[in-house]
Amino acid sequence: MSRIARAASLVMVLFIASRVLGLVREMVIARQFGTSADMDAYLAAFRLPDFLFYLVAGGALGSAFIPAFSGYLTRSDMPGAWRLASAVINWVIIILSTLGGVAAIFAPWLVQTLYGDFSPAQQALTTELMRWMLISTVIFGVSGVLMGILNARQHFFLPALAPVVYNLAIILGAWLLGPSWGVRGLTAGVVLGAAGHLLVQLPGLIWGQQRMHYRPVLAVRDASLHEVGRLMAPRVLGLAAVQLNFVVNTILAAGLTAGSLTALNYGWIIMLLPQGVIAQSVATALFPTLASLATKGERAEMRRIFGITLRSMLFLTLPAAVGLIILREPIVRLLLQRGAFDAASTRATAWALGFFTLGLVGHAVVEIAARAFYALKNTKTPVGIGVLAMGVNIVLSLALMNVFARLGRPPHGGLALANAIAVTLEMAALLALLRAPMGGLAESGLRQSLIKMGLAAGGMALALLAIGPFLPTANLWMGGVVGIVVGGLVYVSLAYLLGVDELRMVRRRLGGGIF
Repeated sequence: MSRIARAASLVMVLFIASRVLGLVREMVIARQFGTSADMDAYLAAFRLPDFLFYLVAGGALGSAFIPAFSGYLTRSDMPGAWRLASAVINWVIIILSTLGGVAAIFAPWLVQTLYGDFSPAQQALTTELMRWMLISTVIFGVSGVLMGILNARQHFFLPALAPVVYNLAIILGAWLLGPSWGVRGLTAGVVLGAAGHLLVQLPGLIWGQQRMHYRPVLAVRDASLHEVGRLMAPRVLGLAAVQLNFVVNTILAAGLTAGSLTALNYGWIIMLLPQGVIAQSVATALFPTLASLATKGERAEMRRIFGITLRSMLFLTLPAAVGLIILREPIVRLLLQRGAFDAASTRATAWALGFFTLGLVGHAVVEIAARAFYALKNTKTPVGIGVLAMGVNIVLSLALMNVFARLGRPPHGGLALANAIAVTLEMAALLALLRAPMGGLAESGLRQSLIKMGLAAGGMALALLAIGPFLPTANLWMGGVVGIVVGGLVYVSLAYLLGVDELRMVRRRLGGGIF
């Protein structure tokens, strides 16, 4: 647990830096483009390259590659490890280059088919931006494999630093090129950021005693490569369902009032801030340890570590969810309202953010529950649940969007609510199915902690609702800052009075210098 805590803390610090830069990125973009039609085109163009990356080299590859690569490390077979890594990199380049080339050729048809509600000028712009972004897909594919190699070797600094470099490049693209190039400047930042994401990780592989030995091989008969493919196949299906859901939501939002797609995107990004800082950093550090324990058959230790991690994550995400829901408009004003991003943009974004945040805890728990299954080399169960959840999401998106429209409310809120409901159901199903292979989830400690956390979060909600009418609105940033400070102090104070174990754990780690 100390090793996981130290790794998670390091990753968390860099994730915070990345998320802060991500906020700066969104502030710069929002100030420059607001919720304009060109911004809708940029986001629509992003969807297909993003889909291809996640389909081939995203989480699917990492969840399948790390256990296989870790097996070589456990046996101290470095030649075999580098042969496998080289083959995976080569296959990623071949597959993504081929798919990206085909997508670039058929980009006009794809844009017209998917985004027929766009104007001809928007469609032409979307096509142009999509073709440039496909370059970044290939680069990100290779970078994703490098990230898996470093994480499997318990090297977390450079992989966590890579998103920081990526965000910096987009900020510079929007800030320096945006005024003259428009959203094309953002696209240039995306491509350059992808290159930086790759290059910043190379020192961890080419320096040191165990530097990587790349080989131009495909290893089509290699058993470990076949295992990666076998573990990856169901995960690819699951990610395809997830990305298909994003595509459907993008298509649906593109047919709404101009700016709805951008407002939905900003609400999603803000909801992901605590999810990324808390859940992704912890899950990134946790996964290699779970994979190693699963390989050794140490289920009891695996269950203990998972239970502690789950309770710690709930302790942090519950107040984050409460705060985002109640303070959604002050927070959006604090982060984004300036320049072209006006009060109407704030209201539209806050509307989506409130509904997205209902699923924040679900998104966080799914991160570690799915990785527990992957560590057990079971990709079929989380993928099957994920596919079902995304099916529910799409059905609910269509239904709730129409319900909101009939009620005279902005329809994009229905898309956000559908996502929250679907991920909450996914979380419940994963935890229920994880009990058998793990031999339980340390339920007794979890129930007691969850009750105390719920009481503390409820008290925080009451406090925020009470002070809400008195929060300053004249200064755009003041209301959000005051609300966050008051909410955090109330939650921590109540957790202390209720004797929440996770608070004491955080205090001990702070005192011991782990965090």
